[in-house]
Amino acid sequence: GFCLWDSQHTDYKTTNTPYGRDALRLFADAFRAEGLRVGFYYSLLDWHHPDFLIDIFHPLRNHPEVDRLNAGRDMGRYATYVRNQLRELLTSYGPIDMLWCDFSYPGQDYQGLPGKGREAWESEQLLALVRELSPRIMMNNRLDLPAAQADFYTPEQVQPRAWYMVNGEPVVWEACHTLSGSWGYHRDETSWKSPQQLIQLLIESVACGGNLLMNVGPTALGSFDGRALQALAVYRGWMALHGAAIYGCTQSEWTPPPDCRFTQNGNKLYLHIFAWPFRFVYLEGLAGKVVYARFLHDGSEVVLTPPHWERNQMQLSAETLVLTLPVQKPDVVVPVVELTLK
Repeated sequence: GFCLWDSQHTDYKTTNTPYGRDALRLFADAFRAEGLRVGFYYSLLDWHHPDFLIDIFHPLRNHPEVDRLNAGRDMGRYATYVRNQLRELLTSYGPIDMLWCDFSYPGQDYQGLPGKGREAWESEQLLALVRELSPRIMMNNRLDLPAAQADFYTPEQVQPRAWYMVNGEPVVWEACHTLSGSWGYHRDETSWKSPQQLIQLLIESVACGGNLLMNVGPTALGSFDGRALQALAVYRGWMALHGAAIYGCTQSEWTPPPDCRFTQNGNKLYLHIFAWPFRFVYLEGLAGKVVYARFLHDGSEVVLTPPHWERNQMQLSAETLVLTLPVQKPDVVVPVVELTLK
């Protein structure tokens, strides 16, 4: 219900605050100046709007006179308002590459108050307008429309264990997560993720063919608190050494050993080791297929094959590649071995 731009369709906008500027334009210009493409998040819910029917998520859902408050509200007028705002967004800020609408909840009910989906948003008209104004834009899947009409899918606060599938077909997807348990800043929230969890969520997403959307919520002063900065520093530090195992990578055809994940980019296969083993890692089917192995964090070589008697003792097949590791885990959150394939 609050607009970060000077929308002609609401009084709740940045230019009516002490800030007094079109914050959206400043963000869009700053992103493009760094060579980044621009995507907009748009909330389909607007609890300030006089035509938005009070429903299962609305703050007034438990009001004793909710029926009286809903009298005269018109979701048709509201859907027109949404389209008018999207027309502003897609025609006033240059080419927009992604639109992240949020969200639909049809079929749900609370004390006789229904949820909202494609009928409430008039999603078919909304999507047609977006495609007309921005033919190359990427749209997410939260308009409650048939699967084929979305460009990417957004599982939230869950981690898929394989490539995300819709109607039996693999789709483009990103997992949506938070540094803590809350999307917005929550002073007293205590379920902040550990460095291990933060990095593993990233690796798991890429290893299953997806992307990671990690949310951070600013304080009321517009800054990030210390816990958020520490969490972001975890990503910065790990990616500075291991970015090659993430950027440009996706799911591998190879099956990783227990407590490990694979990501792959061409002939570079990356072994992410979640639980540090004693001395050896066994890679089934990769014997004779790897030219060289090294750690990403320091570039040091990883020995491919132990002495012959070790292989006999472990009763390994001739197709099993054995990596010899140091006894002590390297001082990084998740160590990664880069394997160069023949």
